[in-house]
Amino acid sequence: LVDVEKEFYFSQKIKTMIPAKAYAAYQPDQPLKPFEFNRRAVGPHDIQIEIKYCGVCHSDLHRARGEWKGTDYPLVPGHEIVGIVLSVGSHVSKFKKGDLAAVGVIVDSCRECANCRQEMENYCVEGPTGTYNVKERDGSGITRGGYSSQIVTDQRFVYHFSDKLDMKAVAPLLCAGITTYSPLKYAGVKKGMKVGVAGLGGLGHMGVKFAVAFGAEVTLISHTPSKEQDAKRLGAHHFLLSSDTDQMKKHESYFDIILNAISAQHDYKKYLDLLALNGKMLLVGLPPENPKVDPFALIKNRRTIMGSMIGGTTETQEMLDFCAEHNIVSDIELIPIQKIDEAYDRMVKGDVRYRFVIDMSTL
Repeated sequence: LVDVEKEFYFSQKIKTMIPAKAYAAYQPDQPLKPFEFNRRAVGPHDIQIEIKYCGVCHSDLHRARGEWKGTDYPLVPGHEIVGIVLSVGSHVSKFKKGDLAAVGVIVDSCRECANCRQEMENYCVEGPTGTYNVKERDGSGITRGGYSSQIVTDQRFVYHFSDKLDMKAVAPLLCAGITTYSPLKYAGVKKGMKVGVAGLGGLGHMGVKFAVAFGAEVTLISHTPSKEQDAKRLGAHHFLLSSDTDQMKKHESYFDIILNAISAQHDYKKYLDLLALNGKMLLVGLPPENPKVDPFALIKNRRTIMGSMIGGTTETQEMLDFCAEHNIVSDIELIPIQKIDEAYDRMVKGDVRYRFVIDMSTL
């Protein structure tokens, strides 16, 4: 009888699974192409979302092209997701059908460790469950991301955002936004502080916007002179050319905070030297190789290097509310899904201002 009941349960569950269309990477050296799969049935605590737009993160490229170990093909990338609620489970209280909804980098965690209990699920002791390319915690399969028609996610990991904001430009806030908001908030950035943002890309441009909104005096630091005009347009008060030795010398021991969003290999000392007493360098850029750190650059002025990784559920919602209050969204270029490989190639060249977003109606 028990076996018959189990068989009936799973047969009913399969019947209620949700077919989804997507674009997937089948091999690291092949273009992404159409893919069909099933989302899980909507459980009591789940929200089913029709995906309208999905941001393109550099990590999508790394995973799809096998540049990071552990890619499970076929891979459906995407963790900057915005859309509209199609249905909700019987125990869902946060959302109703027709609401705007967003999903970010993680879709589950152990929920029991000290960090999860503080709603800092991004630092889950067991490791959070990523939106794609990670085993589901119930053992049902591999998570698949936002390059797809819809997604089913536990309500704890779904977020509200204001309809006053441009929906497509909200999408990158779910990764690039929270990745820069969280360390700046934790470091206590406020009016009167001097903040340098090193690197003007998907992360850096959001770092500038948030630091300005927090009231700081903001300087964009870049080795590219042509970035000065864009830095000022984004709200930066000053521009520091890192390839100019004299300019860098004049700014030694100047900044309270430097948000380091540089993903290329670089010399940390060059930027540590810019920090004043008790200054902090906040790391959000990930160079391809482990950097060397000069201890003498650290002990001078009692400087700190601090890492940060996205944000937990409470902080992510806080960030989206802050963006609504201050009218902050990402600078984007909208693309059809059929141009995703071209977008990847352009990302490698740095040819995007500053985030690609996929219009999922083109799927």
